[in-house]
Amino acid sequence: MDAVSGRAFDWKLLGRLVVQSRPYRWGFRMALLIVVVSAFLGPVRPEIVQRAIDKYMQQGDTHGLLNCTVLYVAMLMLEALLQFAQSWYGNLVAQGVTLDLRAALYRHVLQFRLRYFDKTPVGQLVTRHISDIDGIAEVFSAGFLSIFGDILKLVIILIWMFSDNWVLSLVVLIPIPILIYGTRLFQRAVRKSFGDVRNEVSRINTFIQEHVTGMSIIQIFNQEKREKARFDNINRVHRAAHIRGIWAYSIFFPLVEFLAAGSIALLLWWGIGHAMAGQITEGSLMKYSLYIFALYRPIRMMADNFNTLQMGVVNAERVFRLLDTREAQQSGHHKVAANLRGEVALSQVWFSYEDVNGTDENAPWVLRGVDLKIEPGEMVAFVGATGAGKTSIVNLLNRFYDFQRGHIRIDGVDIGDYSLESLRSNVGVGLQDGFLFSDTVYNNIALFNPAISREQVVEASRRVGTHEFIMQLPGGYDYNVRERGNMLSAGQRQLLAFLRAYVQNPSILILDEATSSVDTESEVLIKHAAEKLTEGRTSIVIAHRLSTIQRADRIVVLSKGKIIEQGTHASLLALNGQYKRLFELQFSAAGQG
Repeated sequence: MDAVSGRAFDWKLLGRLVVQSRPYRWGFRMALLIVVVSAFLGPVRPEIVQRAIDKYMQQGDTHGLLNCTVLYVAMLMLEALLQFAQSWYGNLVAQGVTLDLRAALYRHVLQFRLRYFDKTPVGQLVTRHISDIDGIAEVFSAGFLSIFGDILKLVIILIWMFSDNWVLSLVVLIPIPILIYGTRLFQRAVRKSFGDVRNEVSRINTFIQEHVTGMSIIQIFNQEKREKARFDNINRVHRAAHIRGIWAYSIFFPLVEFLAAGSIALLLWWGIGHAMAGQITEGSLMKYSLYIFALYRPIRMMADNFNTLQMGVVNAERVFRLLDTREAQQSGHHKVAANLRGEVALSQVWFSYEDVNGTDENAPWVLRGVDLKIEPGEMVAFVGATGAGKTSIVNLLNRFYDFQRGHIRIDGVDIGDYSLESLRSNVGVGLQDGFLFSDTVYNNIALFNPAISREQVVEASRRVGTHEFIMQLPGGYDYNVRERGNMLSAGQRQLLAFLRAYVQNPSILILDEATSSVDTESEVLIKHAAEKLTEGRTSIVIAHRLSTIQRADRIVVLSKGKIIEQGTHASLLALNGQYKRLFELQFSAAGQG
């Protein structure tokens, strides 16, 4: 959780935000110019009122009064027009900055290693991309431009007041020190409240994202009441943070009105007597009463706008912290040929999902000194218990993770020397839990690649054996599979994941051939698809049912991150080792089933 409340204002972050507005400096300059013009117009209306009373009203000059009235209304309309223009240009700049920041943030996160997503809640990233960046927009639309305008108005009005009657000005400003002290307390309270609210919004987003995604688990295990209680607790904390802010507002704004009334009372107490003595005019009294309201309103707005500015900077800190995160994988510079031969060589590869010292033998290693060479066109199957390291090898070949020690080479070139784009275009992956987007079957297979036509997808689907089941769907290839492909069965999702890898025409193909959780018909289709996909290319199959990989050129048995056996199905059975025990265990379980 981000602890942000109570810290001093960060001017460097504000400067960095202002730099983001450079592409929209024309709008920023227009908004700034309008703010300055509006500030200088502040004392004009009170002056018009004084002139109307002292000059035209006392002389009974109705024509002059009419002119003052028209001028006063014109000033009101001009100020309203300037407020509209300031808001328009300020929000144009704000939306432009947030557009650029959100795009930059998403592009940045796209390059992150998978390790980052393993340890970062999705809800937190969603908050950074949406709520936090929306909060940054308020820095420009209702933040420092408004504060600058309010300060300028205060300075101009005070100069105008003291130049006119410094004694009367001092009298009406007696409550101001109390207001300044109260404003400071208000800022602290609201800043802390807003910081707590932002933190709780991130918690709520994370909780909802995780629990909506895992709703089936919650319902299967009857956890609805417990999870509702947990959410109610988070929701109550979020509400309490909001209420603390509301409490501060409910005290501060009445205080401002009370002190403004106090200034009016002082004005009347001191001014009426001096007016009766002829020392000041009735128009001056009315003018100063308007000055009082013109003073207190900017002070009140400044307190609110400064909190908005403070929270916008806090949001910016979170966004910039993510933008400054160095989790992107380094892409090599070696140019990859159109088609690799598909030779894969692992040499003393050590790997851990944790950030560990590469020389620490006691670290939580997932792979321990793996040596393996796969010849071009060879089909190799990985078998072993859960946690043996099968999927980890697959992840390393595509550089989803970086290993700590050793070398992995493809066609004799270290995989770190290939550009990520060219490496992954030559290494296709079809996993049993291949993610499907809320889109059509065709788009989930082609992944919006313009180089892959519908005709190519249909032809590949016919060859693999998935065309018939796709055409049975409403709309065929235009059928929307909904979020995560929930409208399809597990077997159908895996077939589409296989087909997605196949249409990329990779030189090396990796398949997670999981059939234990699918129906018999889908299992037959998956086996047929796997046979078609592995023809004529280097293939690596993560095997779950040993009966499906007997045709493999070589079977590699892993245990606790090490290769303990490898050979053909027949030779491994003859070896009478771990593979045979796994095979007999599955055969026995199948027989009992």
